Amino acid sequence: MKSLIGWGVKPVDSHVNEKNDKQWSLVQKLFLGLTPGQYLGQALRNPFNWILGIIFAVGLPLIVYRFLFGLGAVTHASNDYPWGLFLGFGLFVMVPLSASGFLLGTTVEIFGRHDFEPIERLALLNGLLGYLFAVVYLLVDLGQPWRLPYPMFVSFGPAAVLFLVAWHVATYLSVQVAEVSVAFFEWIGWLGGKRFIRRIAIGLTVSGIILSTLHQGALGALFNYAPGKVHPLWFSSPFQWIHFFCSAIPAGLCMVIVVSTIIKKTMAWRCDSNFIDNLDRLTLGLAKGASMGLITYLVIKFIGVAHDNEWAYLATGWGAWFLFEMAVGVVLPIMLFAYAVRHQAVKLARIGAVFTVFGIALNRLNTALIAFNWQLYQEIPHVFEVIIAITLFAIYVVVYRFLLYRLPILYSWKALPEEAFAAEAAKAAPVKISGSPVGAMYRKID
Repeated sequence: MKSLIGWGVKPVDSHVNEKNDKQWSLVQKLFLGLTPGQYLGQALRNPFNWILGIIFAVGLPLIVYRFLFGLGAVTHASNDYPWGLFLGFGLFVMVPLSASGFLLGTTVEIFGRHDFEPIERLALLNGLLGYLFAVVYLLVDLGQPWRLPYPMFVSFGPAAVLFLVAWHVATYLSVQVAEVSVAFFEWIGWLGGKRFIRRIAIGLTVSGIILSTLHQGALGALFNYAPGKVHPLWFSSPFQWIHFFCSAIPAGLCMVIVVSTIIKKTMAWRCDSNFIDNLDRLTLGLAKGASMGLITYLVIKFIGVAHDNEWAYLATGWGAWFLFEMAVGVVLPIMLFAYAVRHQAVKLARIGAVFTVFGIALNRLNTALIAFNWQLYQEIPHVFEVIIAITLFAIYVVVYRFLLYRLPILYSWKALPEEAFAAEAAKAAPVKISGSPVGAMYRKID
């Protein structure tokens, strides 16, 4: 795409083609303003697409094979190890890394930190796709995706944590779709839809806070079903839910840092100056928040060990593995973030974010897989299970990239004159809130 831009091709960022003053059609928008030949050519020149093609050539038939012959054909699942990579990675890792949606939504919409707006939509999209593909991984694990509504609408189990998790995921996904739809409405030119979502933005954000907070904690509460199976260093019944919730905060923030760094290196042509110019400053801001979350998580983690008096395990091999997780995934990022923020070292903040993402992912894998049944034996994932997990993640990357190329996530959409006029009129017209104890209070609708 960079070479095409160098030849004078301009990606679609408005409804009107500046070359001929005609509106872009939907097909032209999907092809980024390129001809089919240009689009296919730039896709074939990208070596990453060839890697994805190889992954899909191997993995997609295995996904079909799984649904034809069952879970046992592609995994080592058993009553001892009911959760494999599909849930250990797809659900328990993807969900905390998707906490960026409610975190940045809260920062901008509730606390009024509009200086974070250049990365808000990226965080919302990251949250939406992370939760969506957690459900995809779950469906591949469970099978029979056409029966997804059954446990939610037919066979009620309100006393079960899984029932709570299912409803949290479904409702929060709906909230996230609505939040991200603003960019989609801009892209298709539906001003009314965008205006409606903006009017209920506060309600959506508050709903996202409640649902995501409950869901992150509920994932930890799932392990209370098997209190004797998870190693004591990774399990503390009174604190398990808060361990999962606290760790999700730095995980979500650092995932935005990691994704935005990759975008800056590989997709700068799709970013506008507002995104690029503010990214370093916002990265340091996210690093501050992540460091606070990591400190809180570290303290509560060791409070759990002290509460259950499990100090003796630290002198074992499992204790060495636990301390490695804490050192590399928590303590080291805290030190990197502290130095980066103090000395404005953005690269160190990005390195710290990578270690944080690795540490939280390792914690979830330890809890759900590695330290599960620690007194029995270690389950090694089936090679087909590994390939399918990688294939699903590759699909996640493709969808992520597809949306970033097209929707105004990394850049500002240039509105039509009538849209711009309507937006300015809405901003200029204050709406009075009656009953205020402090006199005339106004808010603007945009």
